[in-house]
Amino acid sequence: MTTTVDKGFTTESGSRRAERARLLVQPAVVVVVVAAVVAWALLRDNDAIEAQNLNAARLLEATWQHLLITVAVAVIVVGVAVPLGAVLTRSWARPVAPVFLTIANIGQAAPALGVIVLFFLWTQWDGFWVAVLPIAFYSLLPVLRNTIVGINSVDPALIDAGRGIGMSGRAVLFRIELPLAVPLILAGLRTSLVLAVGTATLAFFVNGGGLGELIDTGYKLNRVPVLVTGAILAVGLALLIDWLGAVMERVFGPRGLA
Repeated sequence: MTTTVDKGFTTESGSRRAERARLLVQPAVVVVVVAAVVAWALLRDNDAIEAQNLNAARLLEATWQHLLITVAVAVIVVGVAVPLGAVLTRSWARPVAPVFLTIANIGQAAPALGVIVLFFLWTQWDGFWVAVLPIAFYSLLPVLRNTIVGINSVDPALIDAGRGIGMSGRAVLFRIELPLAVPLILAGLRTSLVLAVGTATLAFFVNGGGLGELIDTGYKLNRVPVLVTGAILAVGLALLIDWLGAVMERVFGPRGLA
């Protein structure tokens, strides 16, 4: 029995150490790789087309546009999915919860490019918001589903205890149910953000900017350095967003679940 307990403790400790090591190593590796690729792109002997796309100002502009799209998507997803998910866990709204989950599932099941192009054709707009809104719809499901599952997974005894000390239904939701659902909500948000970063490379189809412009230019004009640099920056941004989501899960999750 002693051996079994020792093994369990060692496994748990090793798992925690591995997670901490990953949180330290992942951003460092990403920064080193991205810095090396950007330095290579800027310092190599570029032709006129490559020089037009591979300069510090252009790379910063494309990365900033990509980051803005991701942040805007995150704000919309959290602002819509968390309140909607909380409402759909109330007893009077539960019968319609499958309808909203089905709509969100359709948004994610459909090809991302198709969602963006259909929204463009429907509105006849282009630019930043024509990229952000369809991407937000595409990224909605993980946060909505995890909010519902997280709240529904709260121990009913805790809810009864809250009501027993005189809490209103709203107080129980905000002081007991939502705080305990935070780990699942953050896990869903982490997934949504990674989806948003990847899908944002398609924003250039509707003049939304982002790193997709570099990738498209490099592909169409057969400029491999431009293509590689845009792709590495997009991958690096996705990995950093994933790392940030992992950090948020550790920082904002209940201490007892860490």
